[in-house]
Amino acid sequence: MTAEVRNMATNEFEDSGREKKIVRTSVIGVIANIALAAFKATVGFFSHSIAIVLDAVNNLSDAASSLVTIVGTKLSARAPDKKHPFGYGRIEYLSAMVISVLVLYAGVTSLVESIKKIIHPDVPEYGVASIVIVAVAVVVKILLGTYVKRMGKKTNSDSLVNSGQDALMDSIISAATLVAAIVFLWKGISLDAWLGAVISVFIIKAGFEMLMETLSKVLGERAEPELVRSIKKTVTSFKDVSGAYDLILNNYGPNSFNGSVHIEIPDTYTAGELDSLIRDITGKVYTEHHVLLTAVGIYSVNTKNDESAKMRDAIYKKALSNEHVLQMHGFYVDEETKTIRADAVISFDAPDRAAVYKKVCEEIKSDYPEYTPRIALDFDYSEV
Repeated sequence: MTAEVRNMATNEFEDSGREKKIVRTSVIGVIANIALAAFKATVGFFSHSIAIVLDAVNNLSDAASSLVTIVGTKLSARAPDKKHPFGYGRIEYLSAMVISVLVLYAGVTSLVESIKKIIHPDVPEYGVASIVIVAVAVVVKILLGTYVKRMGKKTNSDSLVNSGQDALMDSIISAATLVAAIVFLWKGISLDAWLGAVISVFIIKAGFEMLMETLSKVLGERAEPELVRSIKKTVTSFKDVSGAYDLILNNYGPNSFNGSVHIEIPDTYTAGELDSLIRDITGKVYTEHHVLLTAVGIYSVNTKNDESAKMRDAIYKKALSNEHVLQMHGFYVDEETKTIRADAVISFDAPDRAAVYKKVCEEIKSDYPEYTPRIALDFDYSEV
C-alpha cells in the first residue's frame, strides 16, 4: 500500500469516527428532548399553561432536528459514485435546511396559538410539581446544550453546534417560563400567553437565522481564514516553494474540500522535478487538512536575471499604494520577449475594479516602457 493510499484510508477511518460521534450525540439529543417534551406537555396540559406547552413543542422540534441530523449524516457519508463523483457531503446542508423549515413552522404555529390565548385567555393552574419539572428541564437543557455544542466543535459539525446553541437558548426560554409560573403563584398575574408569544418569536428568529446560514453555505462561502493560512503554510514548507497563491476551495460538505493553488518555484525546475513536488504537496495537504488539491499551478521565479528582484519590489510597492490592490504575485521578467508577468489581486470592494487594474498596468508601462506588461486581473477567493 502506497503512502497516499494509506493516508486516504486513514482519513476515511476518521470520517467514519466523525459520523459515529455525530449520530451518537444526536441520539442522546433525541432521547433527552422527547423526554423533556413529554414532561412539559403533561405539565402544560394539566396547568393550562400555553407557554409550557409551546416549550414542549419546541423540544419536539429539537428532537426532529436531531433525527434529521442523523439521517443527513448517514446519507452524506455515502461513497462517491459515477453520478456524484464529489460525494454526498452537501446533503448535510440540505438536512440543515429541512431543520430550519421545521423550526420556522413550529415558531409560526406556536405564535398563532399564543395570540389566540391572548385574545381568549385561560387562567393557568401551576403547582409545586410543575415548577420543579420546569426547573429540572432548565438544568437538563443547559447540560445537553453544552455537551452537543462541544461535540459539534470537536467533529466540525455545524448541525451539532447549532443544535447545542439552540438548546442553550431553550434553557433561557424555559427559565423564563419558570419565572412566569413563580410570578403567577406570587402575584396572581398571568404572563403565560404573552410569554408564549415571545417564545414563538425567538423560535422563528432562530429558524430564519439557521435557514439563512445554510443557504449561504449552499451558495458558497469563502473558506475559513485559519484553514487557508494552514494550507498555505503546509505548501510553502517544501523546499524551493517561495509562495502559495490563488487558493480556491470548493466545499462539498463538512470536512470535504477540493481545490487548487498556485506555487512560486525557481525557473530552473524540470518537468520531472515538478511532477514529484506537486505529488508531494497534494499528498501532504490531503493528509494534514483533508483537502484534495485537484490542480497545482506554477509561477516561475527568476534565477537568471539579477535585476528582476529590484523590479519586482518596486512594482509591488507602487501597485500596493493603490487603495484596492490587495496583492501582487506571480512576478516574472522575460528578457527574451521583454514582458513582465504578474497577477494583481483587486478587492471586490473597489467601485470600479477595471479602472484600478488599468491604472496598475499604466503605471508599470510608464516606469518600464521597454517592457510589455502582461498583468492578470485576479480575484480574492480566499486571501487573508
